[in-house]
Amino acid sequence: MTKRFPLRPVLLAVGALLLIWVIVEIVLAGNEPAPPPAGGQPITTKNGKVTGNRISTRSWTFDYQSAQMSADGINASINGVRNGVIYKNGKPYLKLAAKQVSVNTQTFDFTAIGTVHIETISAADGTSRTFETDLVQWTNATKMLVLSHPSVIRTGDQTMRVSNITVDFNKDEVHMGRIEGSLQAPQP
Repeated sequence: MTKRFPLRPVLLAVGALLLIWVIVEIVLAGNEPAPPPAGGQPITTKNGKVTGNRISTRSWTFDYQSAQMSADGINASINGVRNGVIYKNGKPYLKLAAKQVSVNTQTFDFTAIGTVHIETISAADGTSRTFETDLVQWTNATKMLVLSHPSVIRTGDQTMRVSNITVDFNKDEVHMGRIEGSLQAPQP
């Protein structure tokens, strides 16, 4: 007499293992890395203009030679900035030209590097003032302009070197670090 192989318990065990495998795969299905977003390539533009606002008031604008936006659209690297303008109370206050500017498009903060030239627009006393440096940082939320590297300031025909400058547009305050050179006070 031949003994029959118990097929039913084997099929139940295989079915249970298959069910467990399906359940594990369903649970783990969402754990693989997400695919890159569609159009995940940086965007490059030539000869354009970019603007930053604080609430509804214009903060700054730049004309540029080329710009590259990160794939996520948060950071932009802008090269050959010319005709940049920083606004105070919605009115043009400073002109800016820079070799390169990096902008956070969500906070509208920017950092300018390379040769950076800043010039006052329509100073109350009519005297032209320029600042030249290699690093400028703008924090839009606090309206702070920081020139943390040495800067050369020219007022008319006078020149002064300053180790650093901080301009608080909210308080109308300018703080300067160590100064070399001298400026003549305007005559009354």
